[in-house]
Amino acid sequence: MRCPFCGHTEDRVVDSRVGRDGEFIRRRRECLKCHRRYTTYEYIEDVLPHVVKRDGRREPFDRQKLRGSILKACEKRSVGVQAVDDVVADIEARLHERAEKEISSLELGDMVMEHLQKLDQVAYVRFASVYRQFKDIQQFMDEVKGLLKDDKPKPPPARPRPVVRATK
Repeated sequence: MRCPFCGHTEDRVVDSRVGRDGEFIRRRRECLKCHRRYTTYEYIEDVLPHVVKRDGRREPFDRQKLRGSILKACEKRSVGVQAVDDVVADIEARLHERAEKEISSLELGDMVMEHLQKLDQVAYVRFASVYRQFKDIQQFMDEVKGLLKDDKPKPPPARPRPVVRATK
């Protein structure tokens, strides 16, 4: 570790503490040359897949970008910030479980839409209109009709009629 004051590379650890829920370790260090103290934090490096965009570009997964797009879709709806954070956390957990190093933006969008359809259907349609790049009102209407068709209550299953046998 390089001292932020004098640049010397030798120090000693004075104190170590585990931070919030074990997410990081906080260390107080003392430079062996200038004897000034400073704090360092050690985090586990998250290795999330890169997102492959429609045009072929690759960029690192960005939790804040995902959260922002979901919040935008839920704007002025009765969806709480905690619900959005739960969706983002679930998607991020699913990405951690994957063995692949890349995920297409289409697959990531499908994950978001799966959650939004359950969370808020207006937010779902808003997100879908951008994600699926609706070109006209007909595509928009088709998506809404699909939602309405999925929402219709299904009739209860028919109960089998009892068999009545005539006795002699």
